Amino acid sequence: MSKAGHEDDELGEVFLDESDIIHEVDVDEEDLPDADDDDAGITEEQDDSIHIFTGHTGELYAVACSPTDPVLVATGGSDDRGFLWKIGHADWASELQGHTDSVSSLAFSSDGQLLASGGFDGLVKIWDTSGNLKCTLEGPGGGIEWVRWHPKGHLILSGSEDCTVWLWNADNRRCLNVFSGHGASVTCGDFTPDGKTICTGSDDATLRIWNPRSVESIHVVRGHPYHTEGLTCLSISSDSTFAVTGSKDGSVHIVNITTGKVVSSWPSQSSSTEGDPESIECVSFSPNFPWAVSGGMDGNLTIWDVQHSSPRFICNHEEGVTCLAWLGASKFLATGCCDGRIRLWNCLSGECVETLKGHEHAIQSVSVSSNLEFLVSVSIDGTARVFEIRDFH
Repeated sequence: MSKAGHEDDELGEVFLDESDIIHEVDVDEEDLPDADDDDAGITEEQDDSIHIFTGHTGELYAVACSPTDPVLVATGGSDDRGFLWKIGHADWASELQGHTDSVSSLAFSSDGQLLASGGFDGLVKIWDTSGNLKCTLEGPGGGIEWVRWHPKGHLILSGSEDCTVWLWNADNRRCLNVFSGHGASVTCGDFTPDGKTICTGSDDATLRIWNPRSVESIHVVRGHPYHTEGLTCLSISSDSTFAVTGSKDGSVHIVNITTGKVVSSWPSQSSSTEGDPESIECVSFSPNFPWAVSGGMDGNLTIWDVQHSSPRFICNHEEGVTCLAWLGASKFLATGCCDGRIRLWNCLSGECVETLKGHEHAIQSVSVSSNLEFLVSVSIDGTARVFEIRDFH
């Protein structure tokens, strides 16, 4: 340091003379970064996606990747439209027209030949993979909450806001059965992987286990020690033995499908001193490990050890967890969150191995391509985004 500089330090303040000013610059205050802003807004601009689909004109609710074509994707949302489009083929998209209310759910048949779309207009529409309408299935008196295909054929199952569950043959448009018994909207449901049984969950806080042929309700699971509020999600184990369910009451339960008995109960992870429990939004059995996972509005992903009925890891998120998807039969799991982030977790270690940015608002659904190279997410920001995940399976 020069002697003059050292003297300046000791003097404290240094006064500039007018003649010392070389050049004046006007600064617009709006251009200045906020002192509070982390990274001065740079993080907001980061986008890890490799493709953005912007065909929709409203919030997106549903996404499904084809089980046989690794680049074919279907999306649906509040603009009453669905789209079929292809990853890496920006010039190819087919609009699925005809719903008169939001497209709330989408599912490809297991052979990849057909796509079902369910709408809040109470209609289920069946499309081929080029986007041609094959048929419209009518009957439910309320919005469609979810659609699922039989694991071995073209039978389509859907749950409705009008408390009923409908089963159709999509090839001949015939309604095969209507399952009645729930006392409120049927919020979740599926076939068991062996195709022999149907499980449905409702806002009436019950799980019903049905015989699809006789339409008989084999078991109704309710009351202590089960959920005290409406069910939001369910998943069935790959051996068709157990169902895991999540609820608005913040708890997770595992039910033996054969006996109808609750075999594990995991109460809300949010303490009762914090007020009302936060809803569980998504649950799933691991395809390859003895684990179940649950995500909820408390911002936690919990990885449960099914054999010991205890949590292996509780993985924290900054905001609520809305959806999740396993990356194939691997130890990796993707979560979609209210903060617009997708996080990839190693469920063996409980570590977050990647955070994928790009969405501006809450993510509603995620799906993984059949070759396990891409993850597609949809958000209320009106976009679908494609992320590369080939390093994680």
